[in-house]
Amino acid sequence: MNVRAALGLAVMLLAGIGAADAWLSGSRALPPEPVREQVDATLPAPPVPPRIAEGEDYEKCLAMLPGDPAGAAAYAEAWAKRGGGEGATHCLARSKVELGDAAAGADMLQALASASHGTRLARAAIYGQAEQAYQQAGDLNSALGASTLALSLAPDDVDLLVDRAVVGGGLEHWQDCVDDLTHALDLDPRRGDAFVLRGSAWRHLGHLELAQDDIDRAVLIDGDDPDALLERGILRQRGGVVAGARADWRRVVTLGPDSVTADLAKQYLALLDAGPERK
Repeated sequence: MNVRAALGLAVMLLAGIGAADAWLSGSRALPPEPVREQVDATLPAPPVPPRIAEGEDYEKCLAMLPGDPAGAAAYAEAWAKRGGGEGATHCLARSKVELGDAAAGADMLQALASASHGTRLARAAIYGQAEQAYQQAGDLNSALGASTLALSLAPDDVDLLVDRAVVGGGLEHWQDCVDDLTHALDLDPRRGDAFVLRGSAWRHLGHLELAQDDIDRAVLIDGDDPDALLERGILRQRGGVVAGARADWRRVVTLGPDSVTADLAKQYLALLDAGPERK
């Protein structure tokens, strides 16, 4: 899974997969919903081809972002004074995101995409980066707007479709989420992350058979996908297959014990171990 999809999937899981709506068997009361930690706002958002600019200064500035975002910011500011144009603006906006000011960086990226004379696909890529930055800033409504602008320029970009579905899930726009993911899967039927996300959306809409079908497909694509196994465990527990749910969640922990997905799996396992009745 690429970085864009991985980040998006984490946000979707944060917003959309809670123990409260999974714990529905028998007469047991709903347990407290586990809180999933926020997505690390320092995760780099790598450039998405095609680029908004070209040249040695642009490549050098972008290359500095992961390891030295403060240096990239200083370089971009000095370059802008020399007439760096859109390339300098892009690098400076990205540096703000890397330095933790995701909201300011997102605003700069969106303004750049709107005013740019670049190609439609290059502008769509910048809108996509703005959407991710708005997600990091916790502004899902602005993220939805940015992703919609991106898709108006590149309607068949699978990554952008998955990204907007993630935001839609965060806003509980589950049917819109399904629609975007269905389009994405029509274009690329091997996107296991899209099957996991659509399965989660179907579950929230109450269509458990469709949810199960999508999760089964995701597991067929990658039997060790932690997110697919986490969601399959939820569906198994919801269907009363407690042993299967436990096995899936234990496997998630084994695959990446220090991951955010494993943290949530551990919380589900703790709820199982707490006993059949919670009043």
